[in-house]
Amino acid sequence: MGAGPAGGGNPRDSPRRGPPHSGPAGGARAGPEQTRLAKLPSLTSYFVKLAWAWTFWLLLPFIAITNYYLSRNVLGVLRRLGTLLVGTVVWYVCTSLFLRIEDFTGNCYKSPALDVLFQEHPSKWQCRQGGGFWNGFDISGHSFLLTYCALMIVEEMAVLHVLNTDRSPRLHVVVNALFVALSFLTLIWVWMFFCTAVYFHDFSQKLFGTLVGLSAWYGTYRFWYLKSFSPGLPPQNASLSSKKPNCSR
Repeated sequence: MGAGPAGGGNPRDSPRRGPPHSGPAGGARAGPEQTRLAKLPSLTSYFVKLAWAWTFWLLLPFIAITNYYLSRNVLGVLRRLGTLLVGTVVWYVCTSLFLRIEDFTGNCYKSPALDVLFQEHPSKWQCRQGGGFWNGFDISGHSFLLTYCALMIVEEMAVLHVLNTDRSPRLHVVVNALFVALSFLTLIWVWMFFCTAVYFHDFSQKLFGTLVGLSAWYGTYRFWYLKSFSPGLPPQNASLSSKKPNCSR
């Protein structure tokens, strides 16, 4: 989806600007260390743009398989899969809001030095089309999305506390493979979060992005999903736990 799971974090996240490295003659030059480090933000941006897609398509079979195995209720599984729809809406609304805030708070300049205004370009899109440089409050979509995705994966994997697939070898292999993939993905998102902390935005922009991600997680899994009119939490209560196959028999 262009505006759905195939998308990712804030597409306008950009590395923090800093002064060029000056050589002996006073000109700007990039040494081997700067060149090597410059590749990391680009790599981070590429993976984060696909963050929601990876999270979506790995959680989809995991939620469907584990929830159906425990409940044997197709409607209940479809209801639980609604968490992915909610996550897609959260991602789209928040990143769109971030872009509007950046557009509303910014100005267009003629150079990266941000010294001369381009008055004739009132929006970021017009500014870039005109060859200008836009400077606004760019809330970190990376920090938001990586925080939300990692916490969502951890919440959904809590179902493994009450899941016993020992009597179904094929299912055991599938669930274990998804668990390993989701665990590895979570580690990647944590690593990318730290890369974002080093290479992207300033402190306030990263702080706001992280707080939005935490708020989205708390508002869903710690508040709304506790209500009856919601996708609900992963099945992990005592009644479901009692349904686990007894391997001693």
